[in-house]
Amino acid sequence: MSTALQMTAFGLALLSTFFLLLATCTDCWMVNADDSLEVSHKCRGLWRECVTNMQDGVRTCDQYDSILADHPVKIVVTRTLLITADLLAGLALATLLLGLDCIKFLKEDPRVKLKMCYGAGVILGVGSILGLVGSVWYAVDVYVERAMLVSHNIFLGVHYDFGWSCWLGMAGSMGCCVASVLLTCCLY
Repeated sequence: MSTALQMTAFGLALLSTFFLLLATCTDCWMVNADDSLEVSHKCRGLWRECVTNMQDGVRTCDQYDSILADHPVKIVVTRTLLITADLLAGLALATLLLGLDCIKFLKEDPRVKLKMCYGAGVILGVGSILGLVGSVWYAVDVYVERAMLVSHNIFLGVHYDFGWSCWLGMAGSMGCCVASVLLTCCLY
């Protein structure tokens, strides 16, 4: 039972960490959501803004100036939280891998391996909270920005909705949270 639970938690943590990394690196956190016929598809991300021509499929991207340049708070906070979540999830994966019963590392001391799995669960839990806060922070800011424009009857020609990168960040964070619960609560 313990080995099956460990392997389930490891598989979920591996997939969730991949989702978090993919969400951090991709550039579709916000997508244009106009009901009118558009000739281009616009995505905004944490690192750049891309426009895809719907007729010929040509994609052009504008990188944001510099990491140290003045950026909106939602981008800076989301970048920071997601990069930290990625690093913690990677550390937790390495710790969990060494703590698995099927790995021969420290095979003679099962209590240390159990503590490593528990520690990996705690680290995953912290990483999942940071990733979820970052993803939800960005999504709420997109919603508030759109609500403010609608309440003031301002229409700039394009309004944005949550993109697939935002949803991927939330899914990765929730997966890390479930893996954390499996490792910290169910393993003992």
